[in-house]
Amino acid sequence: MKRLLIFGYGNPGRGDDVLGLLCVEKTVLSECENVSCRSDMQLLVEHVTDLQGQDEVIFVDADVSCTEPFVFSTICAQKDDSYTSHALTPAALLYVYQLVYQRDAPAAFLLRIRGYNFALGDRLSEKAAKNLELAIRFIDRRYKHSRVLFD
Repeated sequence: MKRLLIFGYGNPGRGDDVLGLLCVEKTVLSECENVSCRSDMQLLVEHVTDLQGQDEVIFVDADVSCTEPFVFSTICAQKDDSYTSHALTPAALLYVYQLVYQRDAPAAFLLRIRGYNFALGDRLSEKAAKNLELAIRFIDRRYKHSRVLFD
């Protein structure tokens, strides 16, 4: 049986930036025994250990520039400017995984959920909440009955 990690990140104190965290919290996939869910405010080099033993990873984040309601795309390991930073992009984290473990990173996807309000103290906007609902439905449908999880 394949293992799936859903990793949401964002800042709950900045309005719609909480979308990644809420997606992880609300997905029904968290009830599946071969699905792991993790969340944090940002991706750090230490999260490379969370990828170990996973066959697939979905990174979930809020995005002010993607199309509504969300964009789901494949990502690959890639060294970028965040590689030397305290916070990494998903592609850079996959790159670090390859360096540390000397093998290919798990298959990975990025789910960017359209957000609108990111100021300190903002609450989740109604439009972002609707986008979140659609993104959760997409993930749950894509994986709940998928061969990815149950073969």
